[in-house]
Amino acid sequence: MCADLNAMPLFNTDDTGQRFGYEPEIAKVIAQQLGLKLKWLYTRWSDFESALLNKKADAIWCGCAITAARQNRLLFSRPYAAFDESVLVRCDSNILSPLDLDRLNVAAIEGSTNMALAKAWLGCQLVSFSGQSDDVFADMIKALASGEVDAVVDDEPAFGNLLNDPRFKLAFTVNTANLWGAAMQPHQVELKQALDSALNNAIKLGLVSHIWQQHLADITYPEYCFTD
Repeated sequence: MCADLNAMPLFNTDDTGQRFGYEPEIAKVIAQQLGLKLKWLYTRWSDFESALLNKKADAIWCGCAITAARQNRLLFSRPYAAFDESVLVRCDSNILSPLDLDRLNVAAIEGSTNMALAKAWLGCQLVSFSGQSDDVFADMIKALASGEVDAVVDDEPAFGNLLNDPRFKLAFTVNTANLWGAAMQPHQVELKQALDSALNNAIKLGLVSHIWQQHLADITYPEYCFTD
């Protein structure tokens, strides 16, 4: 299960329905290892957990950070990525650190790890964007471009394509090293074991590092994430 939007280099879907980017290509390798057919269910961010619990999908594979709160509700595979969090601003901005966000409007997705990070920055005015939108990421970028907000917080690779847009720049990155994994229902222990085994094998074969270099070459490969 994933969101149907353009978040390259993480993921995107072309006009033919072909899915590409780091996350779907890792998922494809895992499915091949397990001899399974990979089928994507597209839904909104806010509906991920309810769709999973209603058995509409076997797992969430879409930028799902492994947090203590989520582990109380869901079962996670071993990590297939680890990312820091960044702040995107307009090109004429003087923002260089969290201290510069005092009294400024800072956008993040409601209930996300990005919003949790922004809450720690005293003085900034949090602007929450609902995951019920068809494209919440695009909504935030539009608000930034128009001046409705002064900064957007998200995972570092989410801003990949936007760094070529002269309207924007990265202000700073916070070393949070959030681990991402596939999220399942708590009872799906056998599925977790299968995913973990396939991921371990893909890591040992160098498939994960190869896909990382194809799509995320500007971000340091997190060896610590893939070490047993």
